[in-house]
Amino acid sequence: MTYDILFYLLGLGFALIGMPLFLVLGYFALVAFTLNGIDASAVMVEIYRIASAPTLSTIPMFTIAGFFLAESKAPKRLLLFTQAIFGWLPGGSAVVGLLLCAFFTAFTGASGVTIIALGGLIFPILIAEGFSERFALGLITSSGSLGLLLPPSLPLILYGIVAKVDIDTLFRAGILPAAFLITILAIYSYFQVNKSATKKNFSTPDVVAAIKAARYELPLPIVILGSIYGGMITITEAATLTLVYTFIVEFWLYKDLSIGKDLVRIIKESMLLVGAILLILCCAMGFTNFLVDEEIPMKILASMENLITNKYIFLFVLNIFLLIVGCMMDIFSAIIVVVPLILPIANKFGVDPIHLAMIFLTNLEIGYITPPVGLNLFISSYRFNKPMMEIYRASVGFLVVLLIGLLIITYIPWLSVAFTH
Repeated sequence: MTYDILFYLLGLGFALIGMPLFLVLGYFALVAFTLNGIDASAVMVEIYRIASAPTLSTIPMFTIAGFFLAESKAPKRLLLFTQAIFGWLPGGSAVVGLLLCAFFTAFTGASGVTIIALGGLIFPILIAEGFSERFALGLITSSGSLGLLLPPSLPLILYGIVAKVDIDTLFRAGILPAAFLITILAIYSYFQVNKSATKKNFSTPDVVAAIKAARYELPLPIVILGSIYGGMITITEAATLTLVYTFIVEFWLYKDLSIGKDLVRIIKESMLLVGAILLILCCAMGFTNFLVDEEIPMKILASMENLITNKYIFLFVLNIFLLIVGCMMDIFSAIIVVVPLILPIANKFGVDPIHLAMIFLTNLEIGYITPPVGLNLFISSYRFNKPMMEIYRASVGFLVVLLIGLLIITYIPWLSVAFTH
């Protein structure tokens, strides 16, 4: 027993000195199986099972497509479009920022990419409309992760793979909660705008010009999602179609990107993200399956039974736990490590699996802006060259609004399952 503890402490030591997460998780998996007399090849079997999953190929394809959009002039064209449609509303630029950030995060799966790619475009527009600098910083920081519930977000796909939940169903389930969060943030933004600031008048010629400029990119979500929900193509075929379509649009039709200069660079950058996800996934699943086989979740449940007596208390405690996880771990690692542990517990309390997915992902989305170490806070501080305390103060109002939204999503399951039947 002494040696068992020593080996596990050694693993924690590796994590503390900065060893990559996939190596730490792989080490824990191998140690756990070996110490319990189970052949270490069980980890390799799990890696093979994941690699043979038909939906796994959607992760790199959607990621590359998202990077094609982010690296091109698509952000500027879509910004002009959303400005033309919503810019005349009081606080319209905030709505523009929320929608545009949500769209790009849904396709890139990475909030940091959204903040870096769109921050410089949206920030001056918000200031020009009469929003304070603090508000503009908070909106961009908070919006960076706003599209993680929208299809074809990578966290939705990864959650479906890990939790063995139908990904098409998750795509439908995320639409209403995401729209709800965008709406309450838009309402909050309306009350923050300087009402005496000059407003942009609605202009039909501007709308027509914006539609013409973005005519190849605007149909993308409609065609892809419409094909999936219409039963015409599978999620894997949709990922392939998205990649081919964005390649043709950005490299050939708009010619924003060059095959010789940009293609290899973008693929390399996007695959760094995908590679990190897959390595963590492969190494973590062996370890988490060991924990499930050893009935660790049920032991946790047994220890909680005296403190947690019903589903509603469980959901409240789960939210607190996931917020802590969300600000300490990236969303991909959290999905891989935590989901297999909480699934049997949530099932015991009668939580719908789709509802649980929305609660989980909403918590992790908010975790990106939860002090002290939410990832978006650091990225925004770097992008705008502002002190961390200033970013904290700028984001706190949005954090409160999102926490209220989280409670509503948690305790009103209809928001999560309305589009799944």
